[in-house]
Amino acid sequence: MVAVFSLFSVIACGQHPQDEHGEKTPDGHVAGDNRHEEGKKFDANEVIFGHVLDAHSFHFFDYKGSDGKTHPVGLNLPVIVYEKGAGLKVFSSAKFDHGHAVAEGRYQLVNDHWRHAQLAAGNITKEEAKAYRNENIVAVDPATGAPIADAKVYDFSLTRNVVQMFLALIVLMWIMMGVARRYKSGQGVTSAPRGMQNAVEPVITFVRDEVAKPNLGHKYKKFMPLLLTIFFFILINNLFGLIPGSANVTGNIAFTAMLGLVSALVINFSGNKHYWGHIFNPPVPFGIKFIMVPVEILSIITKPFALIIRLFANMLAGHIIIICLISLIFIFGSLAKGAGWGFMPISIAFSVFIFVIEVLVAFIQAFIFTNLTAVFLGQAIEDHHQHEHDAHHGNPPTEPVII
Repeated sequence: MVAVFSLFSVIACGQHPQDEHGEKTPDGHVAGDNRHEEGKKFDANEVIFGHVLDAHSFHFFDYKGSDGKTHPVGLNLPVIVYEKGAGLKVFSSAKFDHGHAVAEGRYQLVNDHWRHAQLAAGNITKEEAKAYRNENIVAVDPATGAPIADAKVYDFSLTRNVVQMFLALIVLMWIMMGVARRYKSGQGVTSAPRGMQNAVEPVITFVRDEVAKPNLGHKYKKFMPLLLTIFFFILINNLFGLIPGSANVTGNIAFTAMLGLVSALVINFSGNKHYWGHIFNPPVPFGIKFIMVPVEILSIITKPFALIIRLFANMLAGHIIIICLISLIFIFGSLAKGAGWGFMPISIAFSVFIFVIEVLVAFIQAFIFTNLTAVFLGQAIEDHHQHEHDAHHGNPPTEPVII
């Protein structure tokens, strides 16, 4: 897998579409468009962020055809946009032609080429160009190609992150429902587990014995479905993100933010009187309460925020490091062809090493997110009498160490 990943990264980076700029023609394309021809220098920034950010299509690699042009190979995804006055539009992202064409006579995909073309035509200023984010869909004037400033386009498209998240959900349900059917039939109860059941059972047991029971006590069964869903959903998405050509879903702040929000809602809605009393009336001297109460209220936000940022930063950083290492081949190659070929073995070796580390990180981050969710849940549902009993016997509760 690591060898395939490295080879795929070299091909994908080395044959990234090369865009030139020109004037727009009536059919929505760009005149003098030589994007399938070589001529533009390797842009590491474009390649790196093109691989780690969300997009409206999966881009696998490019190949040079018999016509001498470079052709991209990928999977175009459905675009769903709504604009007041224009209504709902559903079409394939192929109609954007990687930002070179106007889809449905009105919509264009924002990317570096689109910005350069708009600047060259004088439709926008440099300051305005910075306000447009890559992969956003904008409405343009069919006659001039200029973006319509007051047009509000709502994008409900199935981007590659969304599609891959659905695939991960399907895989999760397929695995768990298959394991449940086997237990229902008696396998694993009256006989030894086999196959996928044999692989999943130790993980479930680990989450139960090392995460749920130590943090939630006798109430662990109530929250086991939540903890198992969080662990396996994050793990599957982490592993999917390591497959060449896939999306880095867990490296997207929107994805981790929703997971953190779910954890925060469960934690706070499960909180008992002791939990809320500790927040609004902490057991400290009266004068200190004015300091502690705002701090405790702030902790309601900081706990899920820590979960969100940790998962996002760790999964994004690994992907960026791998693409950076691969990009060094082409950066050195742009200086001297021999330097690029000479650095290739070093770059691939380090990329393979980081890839192996990323596999380990995929499991570790799924565990940390699940474990800290259980820790925060345990604090919210902690029994006051048990709390005093433990403190009396020299076992005061400890706050989790956030690494």
